[in-house]
Amino acid sequence: MGNVHPHAYVVMGVAGAGKTEIGAAFARALGVAFVEGDAYHSEANVVRMAAGVPLSDDDRQGWLSEIASVLREAQQTSAGVVVSCSALKRRYRDMLRREASAVRFIYLAGTPATLRARLAQRRGHFMPPSLLDSQLATLEPPTEDEGAWECNIDDSPTTIVQELLMRVSAPQRSPGALPSTSPSASPSASPSASPSAS
Repeated sequence: MGNVHPHAYVVMGVAGAGKTEIGAAFARALGVAFVEGDAYHSEANVVRMAAGVPLSDDDRQGWLSEIASVLREAQQTSAGVVVSCSALKRRYRDMLRREASAVRFIYLAGTPATLRARLAQRRGHFMPPSLLDSQLATLEPPTEDEGAWECNIDDSPTTIVQELLMRVSAPQRSPGALPSTSPSASPSASPSASPSAS
């Protein structure tokens, strides 16, 4: 397809949703770069998660700032990029929107049972399956005013990517505009009631 849609996309959702697999395949189809958001976690964050300790808003602040920089650079250069990032809370997503107004969030939604089954089979990742419950408790699914694209992870990766490519080709409203009612607090502005993994 080539680089014909130079927007920034964030593939979001909890652990086990398939952010890396879907994000990488979508990026290849668009002809743009794929960025693995987990690679931007600090060593301290990785140690915490590997030990089964959920991350707080403060823990995520630097990580989100790094991802925001990636999105901002992609927008400034009109290069296009697909980034995997859990983006669990609305204010996390708003922070990213403030750095890249054209960002489109792609929410990979699945049932807890499906997610647990996937995590039970996952190997080689620093985050243990035990942190899924904290992520689900923290998750704030995108609301209609955010303009996110929601995909059901029960569909195959091929089907999901094909659906996304169809949406790219269809007329869409501006993806990244911050609604007037959107919270403006940064992730570190208030303590997290239920910290979770990335």
